Amino acid sequence: MFVPILQNSYHFEISYGLSKQVLLESDKDKDVKGYSIPNLIYVSREKRTASLHHFKAGALNALLRVSKVMTNAPLILTLDCDMYSNYPQTPQRILCYFCDPLIKCKLGFVQFPQRYHGLNEDDIYGGDNVRTFRILPSGLDGLGGPDNCGTGCFFNRRAFFVVELACHAISCNYEYNTDWGSKIGIKYGTLVEDIYTGYMMQCEGWNSIFCSPERPAFLGEVPINLNDVLSQVKRWSFGHLEVLSCKYSPLTFGTKALGLLRANCYIHYVLWPIWCIPVTLYACIPQLTLLNNISIFPKVFDPWFFLYVFLFFGAYAHDFVQFVLFKGTAKRWWNDQRMWYVKALSPYLFTSIEYLMKRLGIMTKGFNITSKVAGQDERKMYDQSVFTFGIPSPMFVPLVMVSIINLMAFLKGIMTIIFRMESLDEFFIQLFVAGFVVANCLPIYEAMLLRYDHGRMPKRIVTTSVVLVGVLCIAFSLFVS
Repeated sequence: MFVPILQNSYHFEISYGLSKQVLLESDKDKDVKGYSIPNLIYVSREKRTASLHHFKAGALNALLRVSKVMTNAPLILTLDCDMYSNYPQTPQRILCYFCDPLIKCKLGFVQFPQRYHGLNEDDIYGGDNVRTFRILPSGLDGLGGPDNCGTGCFFNRRAFFVVELACHAISCNYEYNTDWGSKIGIKYGTLVEDIYTGYMMQCEGWNSIFCSPERPAFLGEVPINLNDVLSQVKRWSFGHLEVLSCKYSPLTFGTKALGLLRANCYIHYVLWPIWCIPVTLYACIPQLTLLNNISIFPKVFDPWFFLYVFLFFGAYAHDFVQFVLFKGTAKRWWNDQRMWYVKALSPYLFTSIEYLMKRLGIMTKGFNITSKVAGQDERKMYDQSVFTFGIPSPMFVPLVMVSIINLMAFLKGIMTIIFRMESLDEFFIQLFVAGFVVANCLPIYEAMLLRYDHGRMPKRIVTTSVVLVGVLCIAFSLFVS
């Protein structure tokens, strides 16, 4: 039994024409002991006028058809091009699931968690994605199985199709006026074809399994500068909104096909970008009101005050315990929760605006800026747990604005309490929120004021942010006066 490996990448390269070459043939090529080895086939698919959504999914569908013709193996492994096998017994482990007579008839795929090598000790960018790739799939495993993460996944070929293929299966033209991409194979129409495909397979009745062995089955690369992290999250978030608003949205179709509880897990995924609204409000409104001496939260001795305390510390304690149970450290948890705020304030916000403009028919231009930081310096700063900014990315502007507003509010609150001690009871929660954000923004203050290396915050971003903060503060003061 041979398992075709479908490799894919988000770094799209345009190639023209068709290319197919058999590098290894199991019937002819043997290893040093004389045993047959798996087929190894190189396939290059032409890119024509297909949209960006079709590049990765289209390449995977082409490989599905080619492997059907050349090997017809019942199991298929998908891997990103920057990932490699870290555990040689992984295929043997997944065969235990696919050969189990109690579950094999409905088993669509076995998903391994995405794990990475090269993470720095503190994981300053939250690149390990513990919640997304380990905690949430573990919960989904009890509700019919986890979603597809796009890599490290063994698929049951029958879950994609049962159909005879012609030798021209690799061509883009093969898919015209067919069900490929809609009813067969990897699904089109979104930048997160992995989540969409796994979701639709489960809506069709297939189950899945989350397999997380002690030794990671596969390892891959992780972004080592902030701009790459934010760009990756922005792409994922845009795809989530596309799934949210498609014909088979988890809000409508999903609740009927999967039930409310199971569909709610997918709703959680696709509503990621919406977090930009509450997080942005909490990062700005209490602080702007504090700057204008306006109290908006209960006083310290008000019974409602204890509800806020319970909700805040209860939520963080729950999140911390979950993180540590999945072998995280306190420092990594702090960095991970900080990156959650960073994602909500920057890529989620940009994604929501860009998607809304697209829905309104307004042309948008993505912010794809190439990092100017030298690779060696970038790696060194990452290994030292130092944030790398370096390039004038527009996605840094909201972060700098929030850091400035909160620092101003925190200092103003401290001065107010010093000269008017009784105001502590009135402004305690606002001062605490501002201080909490300031503590999270320490790497930004350092990059703005103390650093002179290639990874410092660009002056253009700082200047733009200062001007926008001034305009916002004046506009808010006029609004409340």
